[in-house]
Amino acid sequence: MQEKQNLSKIVNFIFQTLAPFKLLIIGQFVISMMWAIDLSLRPYLLKKIIDLLPIIDPQSSYSALVIPALCYIAMSALITIISRLYDFLSLKLYPPLKQHTGLILLERMSNHSYSFYQNHFAGSLTNKINDVMNGIPELITKFIDPFFSNALALIFAISALWSVNIHFAAALFLWVICFILFAIKFSTSIRIISTDIAEKRSSLIGIIVDILSNMISVRLFTGKKTEQKTLKNIFNIFTQAEQRRVYFFIKIFTLQGLSFIFYQSLCLFWLISGYKNGQVSAGDFVLVLTINISTIDHLWSLARDIGKYVELIGNISQGLNLILSPVEIEDKPTAKPLKITAGKIIFKKVKFHYKGSSPLFENLSVTIKAGQKIGMVGYSGSGKTSFVNLILRQFEISQGSILIDEQDIRKVTQESLYRAIGVIPQEPALFHRTLMDNIRYGRINSTDDEVIEAAKKAYAHEFIIQLPEGYNSLVGERGVKLSGGQRQRIAIARAILKNAPILILDEATSQLDSLTENQIQDSLWKLMQGKTTLVIAHRLSTLLNMDRLLIFDQGKIIEDGTHKQLIAQGGLYKTLWEAQVGGFLPEHNEDQQPLLSPTTEIVYPPNL
Repeated sequence: MQEKQNLSKIVNFIFQTLAPFKLLIIGQFVISMMWAIDLSLRPYLLKKIIDLLPIIDPQSSYSALVIPALCYIAMSALITIISRLYDFLSLKLYPPLKQHTGLILLERMSNHSYSFYQNHFAGSLTNKINDVMNGIPELITKFIDPFFSNALALIFAISALWSVNIHFAAALFLWVICFILFAIKFSTSIRIISTDIAEKRSSLIGIIVDILSNMISVRLFTGKKTEQKTLKNIFNIFTQAEQRRVYFFIKIFTLQGLSFIFYQSLCLFWLISGYKNGQVSAGDFVLVLTINISTIDHLWSLARDIGKYVELIGNISQGLNLILSPVEIEDKPTAKPLKITAGKIIFKKVKFHYKGSSPLFENLSVTIKAGQKIGMVGYSGSGKTSFVNLILRQFEISQGSILIDEQDIRKVTQESLYRAIGVIPQEPALFHRTLMDNIRYGRINSTDDEVIEAAKKAYAHEFIIQLPEGYNSLVGERGVKLSGGQRQRIAIARAILKNAPILILDEATSQLDSLTENQIQDSLWKLMQGKTTLVIAHRLSTLLNMDRLLIFDQGKIIEDGTHKQLIAQGGLYKTLWEAQVGGFLPEHNEDQQPLLSPTTEIVYPPNL
């Protein structure tokens, strides 16, 4: 049942993708019909010419040959012209179709959730998009040329042979049916083999991309031989799958070749016998044998293409099954744009757990007033990043609700939610584009002057203008040409440019030196003014001026208050403050119990 649903979904996607190009596709079908007619018409014209030669007096006019000869030449010229027309239609069809398909696929991929990308190799996803983007045009090409035109050509060929003798037509029909049934019988095996190869190819490309993306780690940890061994094993598996396919086709082609030898021998026997009896002319030899040779050429092509066609369908199915898989977090049909009036955030009895894990948050309730600057403190894994990811709706909660200005974030469009929140992550993701483009990503319609002003506020302008290309310098894949601190400054500039009413800083200055951090703190503080701000930091000294501190421990907010209030309480925050090493939190011992019991009473500061 599930397979039928998937097949229906794939077929619908392909037809919807092809809809804008239907006239061009129809044009190619018409041309393929003319090719099919040519397969039998030109051999028939040759038969007429050869049959006329013995009965024409060499001393008289050859006018009887003029019409079939001119028809033969005209047909040859017509096929040449329509072949170029077919090429022209292909030029107008396939490049735009690839572009159209690619844009649809990328739009669909952009709707998948954060967890989707956590669970799949970027290289594997790229390969699947490429398989579908290139596969759909090739699918149409192979259907029109080898399948449709060949099927039509066989009908005309059988009709032409019927004019010689019904035996030839019947023999060709039966042989073709057996040939095709034989190919179809093995198509299931071909599909299984091809699907297996497609899966192994995607895995192989994913691993290659993973190794190349982490080449620095490979060198630093002298892992070259280890990765070569890993790749060799994966290549061996892929090669074995490819070899199984080749061996399979060798067997099929051998049997099909033997069947043609038998069929052609039978036709020659009938032709010679018919010629002796005066029932077959010399022209019939040309017609039958030429059509047979043309037919076997087309059938060989068809047999080869059945394997490629099935493999192509396997690749497309593999790609679309993943790309068209249900979107984990989707806007409701009634979703409306988020309207920010103040920036108040409320968690109401929120329950959340990662897939396959025990609950992280249970009945979590907290209110963050509009314009408050909130510091979030806790050991790694205590729930801080998960908390802000839920505000961003990167994951879906199982119970409760999260409200922004009294609007449930599940009932607003995700685009409007992201537009309302500026994020400066610990590991900024940069595009392999210019610095100008990367900063401008914060607000696409900003001017160059606005971009430069944001860079100055983020203290990025100084290092940018020292680069040979300045703001036009390419940053490399994921910003690899920049240092960690430089990438963070670009991310800060981008957030300054976006100027969203809600701001999230996740270790936003962790990779900066102390001098640069002190300089940027002033810009960040100005950026925070009038915004609801959540700051995650392991350097507690950076949180002293926050309006509130939320102390997380194993998915619970166990303390809530200002720095002075929490120090006075003598709880976990005070322990962390006193245990700081060089201004940073100590590493959390995963085996130890929570420093405070889940039942510890939380003392809230007044008026919160």
